[in-house]
Amino acid sequence: MPNTESQTIEYKQELSDSFETEVVAFLNSKTGGHLYIGIADDGTVLGVKNPDLVQRQVTDKILNNIKPATLGLFDIITEGREGKSVVHVIVSSGPEKPYYLKRFGMTIEGCFLRVGSSKRSMTDKMIMEQFSSRAKLSLGKIPSPRQDLTFAQLKIYYEELGKPLNSQFAKTLELLTPDGRYNYTAYLLADENGMSIKLARYSGTDKYDLIESEEFGNCCLVKAVKSVLTRMQVANITRTKITPMERQESNLVDPVALREAVVNAVVHNDYTREVPPLFEIFSDKIVITTYGGLVEGLSKDDFFNCCSMPRNRELMRVFHDLELVEQLGSGMTRIMRVYNSDIFTFTSNFMKTTFTFADEQRLGDKLGDKLGDKLGDQNAPKISRKNLSELRKRILELMEENARISIPSLAEKLGYSTTAIEKNIDFLKENGFLKRIGNTKKGYWEVIE
Repeated sequence: MPNTESQTIEYKQELSDSFETEVVAFLNSKTGGHLYIGIADDGTVLGVKNPDLVQRQVTDKILNNIKPATLGLFDIITEGREGKSVVHVIVSSGPEKPYYLKRFGMTIEGCFLRVGSSKRSMTDKMIMEQFSSRAKLSLGKIPSPRQDLTFAQLKIYYEELGKPLNSQFAKTLELLTPDGRYNYTAYLLADENGMSIKLARYSGTDKYDLIESEEFGNCCLVKAVKSVLTRMQVANITRTKITPMERQESNLVDPVALREAVVNAVVHNDYTREVPPLFEIFSDKIVITTYGGLVEGLSKDDFFNCCSMPRNRELMRVFHDLELVEQLGSGMTRIMRVYNSDIFTFTSNFMKTTFTFADEQRLGDKLGDKLGDKLGDQNAPKISRKNLSELRKRILELMEENARISIPSLAEKLGYSTTAIEKNIDFLKENGFLKRIGNTKKGYWEVIE
């Protein structure tokens, strides 16, 4: 952490009446910024005595004293600095500029902009320019194509984390349009909808030979994302290399970066044209395509510097609540720690993230469930369980946990089609890893050690 204030860093010795003006200035900037409470202007760490109280006060000030709505645009954490507690407030650049102090309205007294290491009042001209360029459409303002929505799955996810939703959850989570109807965010989070995330797998390095096509959706977007993450986890197999000194294991793609890229693609996708994100698995790479390109107002330099400007603020808030995303901008930070910027390519309407495997990590050589598998080849050497593909290992593990698990349940949990699961079960039976005891309806699986 720098010792001096800057364009993106502001220090506050304590929470004061000027706090909201600093937040407004960061919301109206191109990059957002970081406020540290408990640090003097010269960088001296003073700490705060009651960080939990300060966090609650910060939340109250931002939510109640600033307009337009700021839910999903800030994050608050307590950090230890030199043995003292410091409250760190992360503020994103807002998509509905200009932001202003509620008590002064959209005036020069209420609108501020970050200039260097300080804030400045915006001019009337700047206020009108930002207001006129404000995005006309957002998911929060677009009515859901259906109003008979239910949210049983979403409620379960919140309950699992000890955050039960009350009868006012639609208003609290901003799932309503200004006139009180369900908005498009509500539609994406509902138990049933028309949005489906697509996943395809190819046998080679291009789109010539499609061997699997799946759709995860028509359900709560959170559930769809969890299914895609499970499917990607199975595809991201572990490669083992034995050296004279040690056994080295690595995944095809860094698992943390892959997870962050998947979640980012879903949260930041532009759904206003009803185009879902696309996930493609090739023999030499994984490609994630997001519709919408860069968020308006966010440059490539901003993007690669991990500046955050959420396209879908309401979705970001829900995914944050459900611990699928952490701090604002943290996903890009985790990706950029491992990969260079050249994994990203941009067009006016799309952004692609390409995770290329090393030459010796060709996926077709490792999965063990290629189209060319010869099941039950008597001349083949004995296969040990540790050499099975990750998918087949997971099938056996799930059967050990529940001997009566059905093939459709396996397909849902693992993110594969029932046909693919049946094929791999045949392989496991032919090679002595598995037996079926009894018939299809009343029988059970016996995993052979």
